[in-house]
Amino acid sequence: MTFSVTPDSVRSMAASTPNAPRPVTPLGIAVEHLEAAVALLVQMPDVSDDLAMHLQKALVLMAGLDPYLEQSTTPESPELTEIAERTHREVWQSRFDQGKTVRPLEQEMLSGHVEGQTLKLFVHMTGARRILDIGMFTGYSALAMAEALPADGYLVACEVDPYTAEFAQSLFQQSPHGSKIQIELGAALETLEKLANHEPPFDFVFIDADKQEYIQYYQKLLDSNLLAENGYICVDNTLFQGQVYSPEAERSTNGQAIAQFNQFVAEDPRTEQVLLPLRDGLTLIRRV
Repeated sequence: MTFSVTPDSVRSMAASTPNAPRPVTPLGIAVEHLEAAVALLVQMPDVSDDLAMHLQKALVLMAGLDPYLEQSTTPESPELTEIAERTHREVWQSRFDQGKTVRPLEQEMLSGHVEGQTLKLFVHMTGARRILDIGMFTGYSALAMAEALPADGYLVACEVDPYTAEFAQSLFQQSPHGSKIQIELGAALETLEKLANHEPPFDFVFIDADKQEYIQYYQKLLDSNLLAENGYICVDNTLFQGQVYSPEAERSTNGQAIAQFNQFVAEDPRTEQVLLPLRDGLTLIRRV
């Protein structure tokens, strides 16, 4: 059997738009490397048919997974679609250059459709009525979870950046569930300290803020009254682009911080957890 690899077949497996998000998940990064390998194969004479077949089959399997997950997951609400589209259209680097954001931001920070629906389902499954969202960005995860709350449910969203807080608030106003969300502006650890003194415990907490402070968020939740006795913690980016299981010398500062967080949680007898290979890693934690 002759198996051919052509430039057209490579492009068809990873058609991209000029504003497409860069790959930031282990799967997305692996697909990018496989695309490069297959493209190089096209330029090489006398390539083994078996090698070409195995590489292209691997590319087909991996490049098709995320689109299939999207297709097989309950569609997001129109209001969530609007947040995603507005986030993708925003010129984040320009906003930082203009001094409008306190740090560089990018569209890849959005949790997105499949993760948003996963969080929404977790809220339904746990019966949560009070949610804490540590690290809101443009509000996609916050609104996804708020959509699953009962009418008297309540979500506190922590955000350090005034620009994104205002950005999110304007989009929340378009949703019938936006009134369930209260934005707390300020550094996350300071906000947690304030909430620990004044708020009843939260049933469900989602962490997606400064990666180097993950252990501190986790400890604060368990050492204070912030987390309800039967509450759950869900943590984003716990695979961090695959860096957490790469050689330590190849990790960024954030990648090393997440690796340390994962080890800290795994060794903590107060909780049990599972790390799901969803998007860039999603860990669900329960106090025991």
